[in-house]
Amino acid sequence: MELDFERCYRAVDSRDQRFDGCFYTAVRTTGIYCRPSCPAVTPKRENVTFYPSAAAAQRGGYRACRRCRPDAAPGSPEWDSRADTVGRAMRLIGDGVVDREGVPGLASRLGYTERHLHRMLTAELGAGPLALARAQRAQTARILVETTDLGLAEIAFAAGFGSVRQFNDTMLEVYAQAPSQLRERRPKERGEAGVVNLRLAYRTPLHAGSLLSFFAARTLPGVDEVDGQTYRRGLNLPHGGAEVALRPGARWVHATVRLEDVRDLAPAVARCRRLFDLDADPVAVDGILGADPGLREVVAAEPGVRVPRAVDGFEMAVRAVVGQQVSVAGARTTLGRMLRAAAGSGEPAASGEPAPIPQTATTPGRLTGFPAAHTVADLPDDAFGMPAGRRDTIRAVAQAVADGKLDLDPGADRAETTARLTELPGIGPWTAGYIAMRAIGDPDVFLPTDLAARRGATALGLPDTARALAEHAERWRPWRSYALVRLWRAA
Repeated sequence: MELDFERCYRAVDSRDQRFDGCFYTAVRTTGIYCRPSCPAVTPKRENVTFYPSAAAAQRGGYRACRRCRPDAAPGSPEWDSRADTVGRAMRLIGDGVVDREGVPGLASRLGYTERHLHRMLTAELGAGPLALARAQRAQTARILVETTDLGLAEIAFAAGFGSVRQFNDTMLEVYAQAPSQLRERRPKERGEAGVVNLRLAYRTPLHAGSLLSFFAARTLPGVDEVDGQTYRRGLNLPHGGAEVALRPGARWVHATVRLEDVRDLAPAVARCRRLFDLDADPVAVDGILGADPGLREVVAAEPGVRVPRAVDGFEMAVRAVVGQQVSVAGARTTLGRMLRAAAGSGEPAASGEPAPIPQTATTPGRLTGFPAAHTVADLPDDAFGMPAGRRDTIRAVAQAVADGKLDLDPGADRAETTARLTELPGIGPWTAGYIAMRAIGDPDVFLPTDLAARRGATALGLPDTARALAEHAERWRPWRSYALVRLWRAA
């Protein structure tokens, strides 16, 4: 990844927060690396080196600044939106794949040899997959050290380190402090066991109202809910269930994560960031969309509108199929019926699949993740409450996901996944596009036949026939997904 020195230095000199996470500033005289927005005195040009990732800076021998905490900066919007191998790899590393499956597992998912994958990541990010995963482990461990009462040995293994010695050495190298010293800085209040409170950084602006209203209209009983300015939902994670509460603030989204297994902290954080699209670059998006006279007023009135994403690709696929040609309220009713049937099935999770948090007398009203694919595939006909064709489509999707033939994770190849979706009976361009936008995170999806999009176009004075609207939308590339959300809001 090429970093233009003059452009980067100007961003550092102006302390521009928009570049946080896009690159990192390392200062040779202090041995520290920072965010571009660090409030410290701007270093001299001759003492500065720029790195494309925190892992690359750490590999260069620099430790994280204790003032601006660069390891907690928003993720790079480039890796969040890119569909190539490096972008997919970064999303999978963020979801903890290297910690669970090792580099061979990551390479296998991406279809490359370990050596070639290492070569690509090093060329783009200045560090290989192990170094990138190590940087994430250090960040996860710091959060656990500072926010929980777990023993340091427990934290070492929960964060993904192979030994306590490796944990201690890494923390000392990355933060210039031993884990015990980091723990001395934490707040004195004791937190609830299994609960982690943290702040998720994002690039301003963030139009929180658009996210909350979108999710509020589509909540499912027992899975998610919106309470005022807080969104809560259940998650299925690699080692167990979890429940998260997300409350947008002025500079951070405040997150409370209740985990069954603390090893799932990094995947939980990655999925929360994905859900609220926190790694997007709203300035770049609004710059393109605001240049269109038809969208100029709504962009100015509501800057920072994000794409409501998903924590579970299979859940989003089921929602998309159920939502075909029915209202949002009708889809909620049908999905609620399916959830009740799945909850009453009493089937245990398949081997290797996370089980949702059980609802017990001591945890009333606890939210759980969406049912697993194999559970939905085995539901009886009367659990679906929809035409036979649509029911068969849901079963086909569920079976394909359960068999590993359909990958709906954020690291999936977008073109390949879309092609495999459209091969299934009952899935056309609208459904495949909707899944690609919300489940896989494609930033450039447009659905010109969508009725709500056409109504929104009419309200904004834009072309409202499918063909004319599709042609007009070409000027919104590569952010047509964000334009689609704005058309939905205008409708």
